[in-house]
Amino acid sequence: MTQSHRTTEPEHRKPTTATAMRLIVPLQGVVQGRGGLILGSLIPCALFYFLQFYLKRHRSPNPPSPSTSSSNLAGLPRTSSRSTLSSRGSLGPVRISARGSSIAKPDDSPYYIGSNKFRDDPYDKINNPNGIIQLGLAENTLCLDLIEKWVSENLSDSIMGRDGDDLSISGITTYQPFDGMMELKVAMAGFMSQVLGQAVSFDPSQIVLTAGATPAVEILCFCLADHGNALLVPSPYYPGFDRDIRFRTGVELIPVHCRSTDNFAFSITALDQAFNQARKRGVKVRGILICNPANPVGNIIPRETLYELLDFAREKNIHVISDEIYGGSIFGNEEFVSMAEILEAEEVDKDRVHIIYGLSKDLSLPGFRTGVIYSYNESVLAAAKKLTRFCSISAPTQRLLISMLSDTKFIQEYLETNKRRIKKLYDSFVAGLKQLGIRCSESSAGLYCWADMSGLIPSYSEKGELELWDKLLNIAKINVTPGSACHCIEPGWFRCCFTSLTHEDIPLVIERIQKVAETCK
Repeated sequence: MTQSHRTTEPEHRKPTTATAMRLIVPLQGVVQGRGGLILGSLIPCALFYFLQFYLKRHRSPNPPSPSTSSSNLAGLPRTSSRSTLSSRGSLGPVRISARGSSIAKPDDSPYYIGSNKFRDDPYDKINNPNGIIQLGLAENTLCLDLIEKWVSENLSDSIMGRDGDDLSISGITTYQPFDGMMELKVAMAGFMSQVLGQAVSFDPSQIVLTAGATPAVEILCFCLADHGNALLVPSPYYPGFDRDIRFRTGVELIPVHCRSTDNFAFSITALDQAFNQARKRGVKVRGILICNPANPVGNIIPRETLYELLDFAREKNIHVISDEIYGGSIFGNEEFVSMAEILEAEEVDKDRVHIIYGLSKDLSLPGFRTGVIYSYNESVLAAAKKLTRFCSISAPTQRLLISMLSDTKFIQEYLETNKRRIKKLYDSFVAGLKQLGIRCSESSAGLYCWADMSGLIPSYSEKGELELWDKLLNIAKINVTPGSACHCIEPGWFRCCFTSLTHEDIPLVIERIQKVAETCK
């Protein structure tokens, strides 16, 4: 093989020589054909020297010397050359991609508008008492004292290791698996079993770790649906899904509208109607996305409905994504059943079921950016592991969480305390709203309540709802999320997140809402 390449190299060089002699060789060939070798060599050479003589006689008499030319160039003003270049390329501002332009547009959802205004003017009892009080973000600060105590006692040992441990600085500075360390997967599996029901045993090999639940749901959409496909989502639903899912995947969300008469619980009949309508429009539905417990309503999907949902998914040959991120924040009497428990109890097609979880709600650690994909589908797991390259968790965070989640005594104390504190604050907040004639839907879980303020809106419409939202935000200085941002079909409902408040804050919140309520009578 090597010899054959070497023998062909001269053949590749010949065309180069022939090209360089393309003027002389044809003349040489013609003369050689008639006058022999001497004339064939003499005439081309004579022509060549005659051409050189001719060019010398007709050359410019005073060519500029290199030094003169260089000095003239150096004397040219730089600004003239720059102005020439700028005028030559004046075609308007440089453009970015259509994707980038679409994402860069100002936020038009009240969910994001309210949060942006809060960041510019946040309430503080001492430094900014007239600022905006945040009720639009589901963030739990009720048990940060427990988190702070544990971290202060265990931070160094968790990250660097105790005496005799194998941990060292290399354990947090070197590359780690993008989809998470196996030690954390094992600890996470135990924690999820503790939170989502002791009847469930989670397999660490079926866990993919991500930097928060947001990339977890996005990765699943990449794996399950193509651009232009759709997911059915019972509404009202978490307003962040619109951005989290649509931004980069191009997957559409089809709201499946639920009514207050059923406490906003979805039905299989409503799912079937939405599926058929999408098919008539030529939209391919690839799955159903549910929140259990529900966000923003706070109700829990009954066990029987989960069975019916799996039957429906199997009939339509679509996937089920179960977001169970509030599974450990249950304070009511309703029974929470994880989709994993259903799959372990029955012989069903597990490949179409995928669970999302995270630590931002149940463990009050949104800043740790820790999310979970739990899937029974090997192809989904393989693809998801590769996609976590773009959203992996930092090694120090993983080391800390391995130690925290493995401390079962602390976790048990935290979960019990957290539920008690959520329940106490929920009762106090709902009671305050009730004094204003504002009722809330029945709720058993979550960090929020779903409040009916339809009696305060000037007209029973989305426009009337947004007018009330604007008053609450700009007059009462209360940021809440209107139902229209959650695709609620009934005007006047608002999500109020209360777990970032203290008990001392509640009278102030109620007082501010009352001032707006009085102007609506």
